[in-house]
Amino acid sequence: MEDNQLPLFMESGIYKLNSNVFFIDPVRILNRSYTRFRVSPTAYYSRFFDSSNSTQSPKASEDSRKRKRKQKKKPQSLNEREQIADRRHQEVKPLLLKAHEVLLEATDLLKVLRNLRNDGRAVGECKELSQESSELSFMELGGVWQAPLYEIILNYQRDDKMFQNGGSTLAQSIEQRVAPVFNNLVANEGSCDIEAELFNHKYIIPKRSCFCMIDSLIPADSDCGFNLIVIDPPWENGSAHQKLRYPTLPNRYFLSLPVKQLCHTSGALVALWVTNREKLRGFVENDLFPKWGVTYAASFYWLKVKANGMMTGELDLFHHRPYECLLLGYCDGKDTHSRNLTRLNLIPDNQVVISFPGDYSRKPPIGDLLLDYVPGSRPARCIELFAREMIAGWSSWGNEPLHFQDSRYFVSKTTENNGHELCHGPMDSAGFAIVIACRLRVADFKEVPGCLAISADLVHEL
Repeated sequence: MEDNQLPLFMESGIYKLNSNVFFIDPVRILNRSYTRFRVSPTAYYSRFFDSSNSTQSPKASEDSRKRKRKQKKKPQSLNEREQIADRRHQEVKPLLLKAHEVLLEATDLLKVLRNLRNDGRAVGECKELSQESSELSFMELGGVWQAPLYEIILNYQRDDKMFQNGGSTLAQSIEQRVAPVFNNLVANEGSCDIEAELFNHKYIIPKRSCFCMIDSLIPADSDCGFNLIVIDPPWENGSAHQKLRYPTLPNRYFLSLPVKQLCHTSGALVALWVTNREKLRGFVENDLFPKWGVTYAASFYWLKVKANGMMTGELDLFHHRPYECLLLGYCDGKDTHSRNLTRLNLIPDNQVVISFPGDYSRKPPIGDLLLDYVPGSRPARCIELFAREMIAGWSSWGNEPLHFQDSRYFVSKTTENNGHELCHGPMDSAGFAIVIACRLRVADFKEVPGCLAISADLVHEL
């Protein structure tokens, strides 16, 4: 199986270890969204990728950790909620151990993984983009009175073919377009990624994608709704406060998210990232999903490992377990027959997705693993709420959708052969296209795959 899987993995970034265990390389998956740039593996895998330890066998590392555990004090008795959480953990523990065992048996894959941060690139294939010394805080920028005046510059590269003496050369020119960055929908509808500028910072916008930094949103028409809704809320978390990575929100805030209104008429698959806190799980099951109109369907688990295959932490460590949970459910659309629509496949329970973790709280791109279970027609319309990065074919909503689009996380391709890919967007024969609007007609957006149409008349405060 490994011989067949490795070539597919190198192309897609997804390695199917068995029917319910997958290893994914987020960098390879994300790079399918780009033509001129690519996500830097070095920048993405900034944690848990110590090359000095990557050659150490997993068993040797486990033996070392077992010796350390003997020196630890006995844990204090658990309260009622913690006991429930521990029971959940004990139920899923055999599943995770088996998944980890399957990974360690995939020796050919493990050999590739040890060099995943280098991505096997030849020297000179890519060059690093210029980096700023600090990142912009979109939360701060969006909170000042000047926010409506801030504009983002979008640089579209136009390729013109000129034939000379039977051959062809390429002459490239840049066309700039300017758009408000806040309270506005910005979309790159073309077939090439573009470079954008804001306050001397550069951002890479993937092909056929859009982002929106606005306080609230509802699709102008349910036909412009979404079949797949991925949500990664900034849950209240002591660790997040400690690290000051991003502001968190109280649970009651998420009750007001217009998930039902975001659904397509044919319904939607909703994927919600949650922590292992029992209080949160109870809130989602008893309050949040019912409020959203979501019916629980299955749970996926994200198991985090290092370059040598060992887990990033002890599986039984109560407050810092090396896995997170993705809760999946269906939300019926306005179509009265949506309940009876045929779903491509019955969504399986207890699937395990294994990967190296990226930056703090950065979730792996799991959309490809969910598409077979999404109701409605194809291509599916997809959106991520509280997004911190962008993906081709997706809409990204939140305060920081450009966070991981900063050029510091990318390298630039240097292509010098005749295989240069021309970029063409259906809206512009010159090879670039953009849709920017807050109050345009719904029809202006219906032909933009994956992008969100916003009607000012239907936008409400949460």
